Amino acid sequence: MTARARVRAPELVGKGGWLNTGDKQPTLADLRGSIVILDFWTFCCVNCLHVLDELRELEERHRDTVVIVGVHSPKFVHEAEHQAVADAVERYEVHHPVLDDPELTTWRQYAVRAWPTLVVIDPEGYVVAQHAGEGHAHALERLVTRLEQEHAAKGTLRRGDGPYVPPEPVATDLRFPGKVVALPVSGHFLVSDSTRHALVELAADGETVVRRIGTGERGLADGDAGTARFSEPQGLALLPDGSIIVADTVNHALRRLDPDTGRVTTVAGTGRQWWQGSPSSGPAREVDLSSPWDVAWFEDRVWIAMAGVHQLWTYDPATERVEVAAGTTNEGLVDGHAADAWFAQPSGLSAVGGRLWVADSETSALRWVERAPDGDGGYVVRTAVGTGLFDFGHRDGPARQALLQHPLGVTGLPDGSVAVSDTYNNALRRYDPATGEVSTLATDLREPSDAAVVDGDIVVVESARHRLTRMHLPEEAVRVEAVAHRTQRAATDVAPGPFRLDVVFSAPIGQKLDERYGPSTRLLVSATPPELLRQGAGKGTDLFRDLELDPSVPEGVLHVSAMAASCDDDPTNPYPACHVHQQDWGVPVRLVDSGESRLALVLAGLDQK
Repeated sequence: MTARARVRAPELVGKGGWLNTGDKQPTLADLRGSIVILDFWTFCCVNCLHVLDELRELEERHRDTVVIVGVHSPKFVHEAEHQAVADAVERYEVHHPVLDDPELTTWRQYAVRAWPTLVVIDPEGYVVAQHAGEGHAHALERLVTRLEQEHAAKGTLRRGDGPYVPPEPVATDLRFPGKVVALPVSGHFLVSDSTRHALVELAADGETVVRRIGTGERGLADGDAGTARFSEPQGLALLPDGSIIVADTVNHALRRLDPDTGRVTTVAGTGRQWWQGSPSSGPAREVDLSSPWDVAWFEDRVWIAMAGVHQLWTYDPATERVEVAAGTTNEGLVDGHAADAWFAQPSGLSAVGGRLWVADSETSALRWVERAPDGDGGYVVRTAVGTGLFDFGHRDGPARQALLQHPLGVTGLPDGSVAVSDTYNNALRRYDPATGEVSTLATDLREPSDAAVVDGDIVVVESARHRLTRMHLPEEAVRVEAVAHRTQRAATDVAPGPFRLDVVFSAPIGQKLDERYGPSTRLLVSATPPELLRQGAGKGTDLFRDLELDPSVPEGVLHVSAMAASCDDDPTNPYPACHVHQQDWGVPVRLVDSGESRLALVLAGLDQK
């Protein structure tokens, strides 16, 4: 077999500089002797946040041989702001060096095409593996162990501390709070103190701390206010019986809080993340969830914004069951019957009358769910504001022309309109269903993520200012100058006509494709606009597809979703460990005669064996 040429890792370059290094500027030469894992991420991406959680254990277990370097590669304009990146690094407890690469310089040097992507560099400075998507912790563990053994034998492995320097802690009552709910009996506010892994009850002034619920340490433990543990809690929903449901996001669970006693119990989720092929309905404590980001009481049950799988689920306290209510797990913006709709990280919910409003963050959209008009008992999904994954900005006016930027919250207003926490625009917006108009209520907020209405005022969670801000609801909104953006990734030049799509996947070391129950791979292809694809759209089990691109469509986006299942290759083990590898890509393309006629996307590959 012909030996594969070794590829020297390109230098790490980013105009934004470094975080978590004590003002030092490390180079790859400084990291020589260590196993380096580059994590290309952006803080809007829930899959990237999943990978941060997956890496924590590996980072701790191999802390003297492995250096993880986050390469922050922004999608949204807001994510290119250095302070926003610094906030995200603290918010999500990133305990390794982070290179701020706002112009995607290092992203392009490593030919990265998707968030998240992991690249492994050996102690001699050569790229040895690349993985797109999440679910690769097991493969990384095996690869790191092998590299440790090989380079210890060669004398090229250096053990010791890496370049990580923790920042100085900051004392505030709240730290990157997520969501808020008004407590009707006391007039107090309950806030999810996400980075501190707790809930905080504030007095009616929105400032005075009444009590904290949770130890403040990351974990999943029921108990009273002094012993319960959460992991980055977000959404809060007040139930008719006065209890509160908490979306315990990183624990992939729903918790119930008794506000009178402070007692916390787990009502849904197992603490494990849901993966394709897992049950999506059943007894609530037996079904895995995936990053529930918000919750709302609507039509006699709790609706869950299941950001991690781009769906809405429900939890019925009466039957103690969960089930999927809307969404296919495909990421995008598709309206229609709930079972066929596509979402993209739904992150905020609010019930107003017969509608459940949804802040669909990755499509920068405001959407709603309501009963289907045909009376069959089902639901339909509609979009008020937003066009898709790659268009965003700050523009008021008719809803079909208005733009948002990664909203995380939505709140019903007394007149039947809704306020949108337009997070990456640092603004509070309003959509009026009666007129179809979008306006701006307030600017100069700092990453607003939720709001509650109290006595004619609106109390906004300013997450990046670590506080609640109370404002009077104005009769007329403030107009702002229109700004429109598209995702800054350069389009790939492709040739019109016949086109080959290949998803590269090699089973990790010691594993093989899991074909015990049928095909082990899946590929879904679509396009925006749909007319871009003359043929080749749809589902299949091969990780390749022959497409035909319409030459009359000058540009668009290819949407590719791939999945592969692998198991330990040990014929003596009757219960091999199995793993799912999956990733969604949105690849902007421009059709030119001189373009490429093949596109390769790496799910997992390079020199793994």
